[in-house]
Amino acid sequence: MWLNEGMEKPKIFVTHLFLGKFLDRLKDKYDVVVWQGKDIGRSDLLRGVKGAVGIISLLTEKIDSEVMDSAGSQLKVISNYAVGFDNIDIPAATKRGICVTNTPGVLTESVAEEVIAFTLVLFRRIVEGDRFIRSGKYKGWEPDLLLGTGIKNKVMGIVGLGRIGRWTARMASALGMKVIYFNRHRDEEFEEEYSVAYHTFDHLLEKADVVSLSVPLTSETRHLISERELKLMKPTAILINTARGPIVDQTTLIRALKERWIAGAGLDVFEDESEVPEGLRSLPNTVLTPHTASATVEARVAMARIVVDNLADAIEDRQPSCLVNPDVWQQKID
Repeated sequence: MWLNEGMEKPKIFVTHLFLGKFLDRLKDKYDVVVWQGKDIGRSDLLRGVKGAVGIISLLTEKIDSEVMDSAGSQLKVISNYAVGFDNIDIPAATKRGICVTNTPGVLTESVAEEVIAFTLVLFRRIVEGDRFIRSGKYKGWEPDLLLGTGIKNKVMGIVGLGRIGRWTARMASALGMKVIYFNRHRDEEFEEEYSVAYHTFDHLLEKADVVSLSVPLTSETRHLISERELKLMKPTAILINTARGPIVDQTTLIRALKERWIAGAGLDVFEDESEVPEGLRSLPNTVLTPHTASATVEARVAMARIVVDNLADAIEDRQPSCLVNPDVWQQKID
């Protein structure tokens, strides 16, 4: 299913319709072809990109060398509507002189808010309380009913001190939590400014009441959290993943939650987002959201603006502000 503005101008292919007023900005100069279905299949993707000078993609689409070659040698930019870009073969794009861009910074507050929301919902057993009432079990106040845990003085352990990790640290600290973090590189200035402490990865897992994952998906972080790591955590601790699903070994996590190695989990992402396993969905000590940690009106508007700006800049030979593979631009200069 296609929405096509004609084929007289350079072609832009968009894999999913979003906030049309931003796409309208492109229509004076470009023919904007938008896939109108829910999810684009591989064959439609390969056909749709043919002849495009620019592609606007979602993180759910695999943009590899086959897609790039199907588009043709005139392809100048892949503008990803996401902060992450693990769906794109960056070396393949760089080899072909194709700019890859993303939308960093604008999701920071939204995702950090979801981390704090998961923390409060799990510690205070809010979802359990909602289910309890809806099931008809509530008959009146009881002093020991659904006792939760306060967050003041609890330890928030943040794995990955990027933009989201830093904002999470600030919010957790403001709520009276003690904040520790692990990152490949220490930031002593941030530690001093926000009273945050650096710990080794294993020590963080042992100390934290909340372990929040804020790292990109790479070969090094795939299944970063598995049996060894889950068994290092406190039995009263909770795990929060708003980053990428495969960072956590989901099968082992289900076992850990069933056997109470840890107290609970808040998950916004999953190993296979098309099929969240029943074993995870049925657990009472989980809170699950459908990859919506960044889903605020403010974030989506900002993402749409940046993705269009990135695309237009690259096509019109201006260096995009959010260029993932700067070597491409250096090649152009050289």
